[in-house]
Amino acid sequence: MNSNKELKVSLIQHSAKPSDRETLNYLAEKIAEAAAAGTQLVVLQELHNGPYFCQSEDLKQFDRAEAIPGPTTTFLGELARKHQCVIVGSIFEKRAAGLYHNTAVVMDSDGSLAGRFRKMHIPDDPGFYEKFYFTPGDAEGALQGFEPIQTSLGNLGVLVCWDQWYPEAARLMALAGADLLIYPTAIGWDPNDDEAEQARQLDAWITIQRSHAVANNLPVIVCNRCGYEASPDTAEGIQFWGNSFITGQQGELLARSEAGEEALLSATLDLGRTESIRRIWPYLRDRRIDAYSNLTRRYLDQESRE
Repeated sequence: MNSNKELKVSLIQHSAKPSDRETLNYLAEKIAEAAAAGTQLVVLQELHNGPYFCQSEDLKQFDRAEAIPGPTTTFLGELARKHQCVIVGSIFEKRAAGLYHNTAVVMDSDGSLAGRFRKMHIPDDPGFYEKFYFTPGDAEGALQGFEPIQTSLGNLGVLVCWDQWYPEAARLMALAGADLLIYPTAIGWDPNDDEAEQARQLDAWITIQRSHAVANNLPVIVCNRCGYEASPDTAEGIQFWGNSFITGQQGELLARSEAGEEALLSATLDLGRTESIRRIWPYLRDRRIDAYSNLTRRYLDQESRE
């Protein structure tokens, strides 16, 4: 863990740019701005290099995928080394022919690849056809793929978008020693939903992630896309709702962006509070691990309970 326990973090919320090159130029400018203000950790949104291409199933989109290491890790690594900060990015990874992942990468402050996390929960909903493109991350070993990434700043519990709805994922990261939870994200509204439904969805999204902070006594960083992105087919497209935010260990909001505006959002986290809060709220001590075996079942129907 960072020895002084205080950590200045920033996230970059932005809309899709006309080209991938313009996106990279924009990110380089904003990362430099964040670093100049003292940021030590920069978090980027899900699949930040271009548009959210999963609105349709299109074989040509596989051409976007790249290896790790590859162009994006090289680009982010150079920025991390130049600005002496840790950067969490998001890549459409080509692991092998016909095998692709939605992968978060962490570049340490010396420019090296500290690690990667392959998205575990893959949605398949109208406008979010991710199962067509992505294979779930590997579920091997005792932690089933939920392993924090060790960096010069501490252990980063990096998860990706749809993973944010699952308390099991956050808990496993906490149990493995994560110092904070990080969620690169691409989520928004279906324009066919009315304002009341849109408000309920946004509130649920914020609430579930604040609850991960509360239940695990860990800060949470959520970086979402913003702006409207048209669909290449006849669908309505997606209005990404922004609202990126940073919380402390008790779910308190330290910073939050607006819905439709690009933002460089920053806050200072006190990582040392985790220890003091866990002494008062000892959730890990009081867990009844002897009574949780049914969590590994898909569903508890009548016959499984007999």
